[in-house]
Amino acid sequence: MGVYDNQGVIVQLFHVYKCYGTYNALTDITFDVADNEFLFISGPSGAGKTTLLKLLYMGETASQGNIIIDGLNLSRISRSRIPFLRRKFGIIFQDYKLIPTKTAYENIALVVEAVGTRHNLIKKKVNSLLRTVGMDEKSGALPKSLSGGEQQRIAVARAIAGNPKIIIADEPTGSLDAESADKIMSLLKQYHSRGATVIIATHDTGQIRKTGGRVIILKQGQLEVSTIIPKLD
Repeated sequence: MGVYDNQGVIVQLFHVYKCYGTYNALTDITFDVADNEFLFISGPSGAGKTTLLKLLYMGETASQGNIIIDGLNLSRISRSRIPFLRRKFGIIFQDYKLIPTKTAYENIALVVEAVGTRHNLIKKKVNSLLRTVGMDEKSGALPKSLSGGEQQRIAVARAIAGNPKIIIADEPTGSLDAESADKIMSLLKQYHSRGATVIIATHDTGQIRKTGGRVIILKQGQLEVSTIIPKLD
């Protein structure tokens, strides 16, 4: 299933399978993602959404088929090149995965430092990210003192800290109230507007309708349909 003809392609999957023993988590998945596309991957629990996302950044490896990320064929890259691949991604998890003993500032600073930011610029960069997600007043807070929505905003800031080409979000609003969910989606749309490709796995059809765009629907590990959902006015 191809993307729009006038856009470049940044993600390509060709007949991808993922098997765990005799269980097929994903079966014969083929689709493209356009550069700067805002794509939803939807389907019920157990459909294979999380597994599919993990294959893109090599959190898991495909059992069969080919995945090409920004020109890199994942079946051909060495283990030593995986960190290089992952620099292309910003990853947002449903359960945040913040380091509980680090403050909001420190959780973001670890990524800012890891991508090679000059030491004298780290503070400025982190504070800018905190302002972007509206969390500058909570920079010194530990994750346990923050609400779910606040933790997810820190997770978004951490994900975009390395200026990734692709943002992957796995059920980023799944455990949030409606107001917090809207704030997270707004932040993702904001980063998308700067040129990033955004891929969101979600079962939240309400958020899909609010945003609009292409939706790939999985069912029992198979690609059931790829469709365009118009944005609600």
